[in-house]
Amino acid sequence: MHPDIERILISAEDIQAKICELGRQISRDYADVKEVLLIGVLKGCVMFIVDLARQIDVPITLDFIAISSYGQSTESSGVVRLLKDLDTDITGRHVLIVEDIIDSGLTLAYLQSQLERRQPASMRICALLNKPERRIADVHVDYRGFGIPNEFVVGYGLDFGEHYRNLPYIGVLKPEIYAQTST
Repeated sequence: MHPDIERILISAEDIQAKICELGRQISRDYADVKEVLLIGVLKGCVMFIVDLARQIDVPITLDFIAISSYGQSTESSGVVRLLKDLDTDITGRHVLIVEDIIDSGLTLAYLQSQLERRQPASMRICALLNKPERRIADVHVDYRGFGIPNEFVVGYGLDFGEHYRNLPYIGVLKPEIYAQTST
């Protein structure tokens, strides 16, 4: 275990088992469509979307969007910024948004409203982590990995200051690590 991690919240094995389960469910739900466009929300989704894509048995394509409401903080600023738009026209496409974590829901609500304007055939959401205690915006998540408590987590794509993304598990970051940057 990394020395900055207080404890492992979700093991690498549990993550992979859940991704297999999500992949089977998504494959069943999209069995009758020609193709599904997975839209990954950068950067945190990268590990998740790659592993998830390998578990989906229907034709898929991938695209990425980058939005931010955190910056270098542990709390959402509430102001959502588009950093990178899609390369793909989603009009008439079956879209599955792939998120690492849903916290306040503000970022996802903003993204949904922006993408709905582009008239996809359908749009669903898949999130590895769901933190319902922090929810401000009402967002519907179609495919949920794990519900987690209101703790600051890193690993498996999630970061603090661009660090810890490469950890194979989801861990709770020691408070003294992120407290150093807020002073």
